[in-house]
Amino acid sequence: MRARAGHGHHSRFVERESIVRKIWGDGDMVLLVFAASAAEFALNRAVDWLFFTGVLPRDPIRRLFSTASHAQRIVFADEESALGALATIRAAHEAVERRRGTAIPDWAHRDVLYMLIDYSERAHELLERPLTAAERHELYEVFHRVGSGLGIAELPRTYAGWRIDREHHLRRDLAYSAGTAALYGQYRKHLGAWRYALLLHIQAMLAPDHVRRLLGTTSAEWLRPFVRAYALLARAGLRPLMQRLFVPAGYLGEVRSLDNGA
Repeated sequence: MRARAGHGHHSRFVERESIVRKIWGDGDMVLLVFAASAAEFALNRAVDWLFFTGVLPRDPIRRLFSTASHAQRIVFADEESALGALATIRAAHEAVERRRGTAIPDWAHRDVLYMLIDYSERAHELLERPLTAAERHELYEVFHRVGSGLGIAELPRTYAGWRIDREHHLRRDLAYSAGTAALYGQYRKHLGAWRYALLLHIQAMLAPDHVRRLLGTTSAEWLRPFVRAYALLARAGLRPLMQRLFVPAGYLGEVRSLDNGA
């Protein structure tokens, strides 16, 4: 694992050559991470926390873009700024806990962190190639520091330990509920019928088998060649045109800002 460059005040939170910067500097990969995460958000047994503030259920697509943008900024920040941003997020969670009078479960925090790790790996494999063993360890090391900065307890120390715990969390913490149906209703409302269908296919392609079973969807491996064709066309300079086709006009600004997040 490569050490982070620099020391002191201006050291980077994530090394410039890190695979994590490559993934989170690519707007299309970030979109895939959050498209897939939207399925697990909806299935999580702690989904009631999303409904407590009401922000995410009112416009879950915009909220996911906002979360993606915050995560992207942390990846590209210097060490001090990144740790400050993580402390701010932790304080926001604690404020919500005080309003509700109960704590967000530690396992729910781990679930969110775990899906970002898992779908980062899956998005890179889909658009580029599978991560090497060293890159997987590097990905986990960065997100372990993110989790530590958020005060998340009981994080596995290694990628191998995380992989086992990830499977355990998937089996224990997900269930189809009224909250799931409500969020998916909002996804459909804000995306429209055919874009919503595309979201379901992307989720079916990226999600673990257990998630697909809970949602009642089948694998969408047939879509992979089309996604790779999209990636080639994007590199050929057609990304703005395709974004206008695939993204509702109201979200186009947020999507394009992800391309510039680095």
